[in-house]
Amino acid sequence: MVTKIKNKSKAKTQKAVSVKTKRSRKKTSYKLANFRECLLGEKPITYAIDRKKIKKLELTLIPNIQFIYELALARFELRALGADFEVVNNLRSFNVLNDVDEDFLCRRLAYFENVGSRKTDYYCLQQYNITRSVNQYLTHWIYPYKGKYHPQMIRALLNIIGIKEGETVLDPFIGSGTTAVECQIFGINCIGIDVSPLCVLISKVKTESIYALDEIAKNISSVKPNKIVLNQGDIFAETEIVKIGNDRVENFFTMAEMIAHSDNSRRGKNFEKSFYENERKMIASIKDFKSAVERFNLRLGKMRIEEGDARSLNIKSNSIDGIITSPPYSIALNYVENDAHSLEALGYDLKRIKDDFIGVRGTGFKKFELYYDDMYKSIQEMHRVLKKGRYCVIVIGNVTFQGKEIDTANKIISFCRDVGFKYVKKIEKIIYGLYNVMQKEYILIFKK
Repeated sequence: MVTKIKNKSKAKTQKAVSVKTKRSRKKTSYKLANFRECLLGEKPITYAIDRKKIKKLELTLIPNIQFIYELALARFELRALGADFEVVNNLRSFNVLNDVDEDFLCRRLAYFENVGSRKTDYYCLQQYNITRSVNQYLTHWIYPYKGKYHPQMIRALLNIIGIKEGETVLDPFIGSGTTAVECQIFGINCIGIDVSPLCVLISKVKTESIYALDEIAKNISSVKPNKIVLNQGDIFAETEIVKIGNDRVENFFTMAEMIAHSDNSRRGKNFEKSFYENERKMIASIKDFKSAVERFNLRLGKMRIEEGDARSLNIKSNSIDGIITSPPYSIALNYVENDAHSLEALGYDLKRIKDDFIGVRGTGFKKFELYYDDMYKSIQEMHRVLKKGRYCVIVIGNVTFQGKEIDTANKIISFCRDVGFKYVKKIEKIIYGLYNVMQKEYILIFKK
């Protein structure tokens, strides 16, 4: 049985794939039908495509795709990259109906395993994985951070909103660095901001350790963990890593210790044994990362990860090409309490820093009032720094409080419209929430 996706703009799409011929040039410039054209009637993005490589193809979804929202994102990203298609094989395969560049799709796609007879780059990247979870490949697994989103979704959204290599994406709630890693391997620059020093450390280790691999390997036998930390920075018992003069090396070993604190606190694992085990796994993942870069000739994006306040960004106005972020979900998770063991190990006073965390301040309904005030200010800042005509994606979930669902998503939509964003799309995700307080999650897309 064949299920066809109706596309009223099919003819228009195919006409939009135009060729600009120039003498002595093999590559031509195609205007591809994309997310903007399909949903907003705007002019398509122009990509450089090799005319000789064009042929019709069958595409197959990655096996772990199982949710409706993932199928929706797969359709959106494929269309954004210029393909007109029909869905076949019980929604597992796509037949491309127009001329597309196989190499181009192989490099860009997130939700597909095959483009014709070839494996996509992304599917191959997922095989660099020392964990049992398909979404924890490369350095994504480092630190058991709760509330992070799937990296596949980020790559697809980068395609959907038309982010090109060399452009800059902002995540003002960088969390565990998922947006940063996906931008980095895509050749996209990323500015990641977070109020949590732990989140900044996690994100830096995931994206910067690859540049210090030799120094890390040189010191791996001399560093031992110190479970009792009296002052911030006094992390290591045998070696004062700061003498090496390399922050990236110090951050790597500090992160191994933070994971050991988490394993000891949450799972009762032996602290020292966990440190050495995670140290070994981390360096294996960094080596995998380096191998992947060499194999796929990746030009890594530039990263700027720093502590900061989403309500007052140290970023120039109209300077950002796209925003993809997932802010705190109101009362869904207390990020200070959840990572207390690591924050305390880093030397931070939890009572002092908690007032800086959005979604943590206050109690009862007062907490919602403070949260919405903070989110409004954060959205104002997102609008200020984003370039005109570009897109902002906010992944947010509703929560249940005192037996009632709090419609956070529509509140965020209202705030975005109020500051000047144009509401474009809402994609619903039904989820099993953190501590059963979250029922639904939404991908919200806006345009400045």
